[in-house]
Amino acid sequence: MNVLEEWIKAASAELGLGPDDVPRDSVLDVARDVAHNVVRPGAPVSAYLMGLAVGRGADAGDAAARLSRLALEWNVAAGDEPAGADKPAGADKPADEPAGADRPADEPAGADKPADKPARGGKPADKAARGGKPADKPAPAGKTP
Repeated sequence: MNVLEEWIKAASAELGLGPDDVPRDSVLDVARDVAHNVVRPGAPVSAYLMGLAVGRGADAGDAAARLSRLALEWNVAAGDEPAGADKPAGADKPADEPAGADRPADEPAGADKPADKPARGGKPADKAARGGKPADKPAPAGKTP
């Protein structure tokens, strides 16, 4: 069982639902379509709206299809190209420019992220070494504890 399935099972139990009550793929499809074609913060809001509609009797598949269609038509209706339309990932970089060319050569990949920040769905690597407790903060420069 992967992390998402474990989360859905636990969250469903917490809310008195069964995991089969959750149309996971439909919710994820709506979230993706809204995030990529409307605006990222619209993804969780749209998932919530879909849940409200289903809770009021709408069919989950129909609600998902309607929201995805609306999201996919959103930029087109506004006169813009849909996000990523006819462009493969990274198409705005010159073909001869390697991935990561926008960072200084002496900066390793991921250097812009805090070392103790977990990857999605993960935990900080040093958390176990800390016994699950936050690390002590070092004293400011020039001061002793």
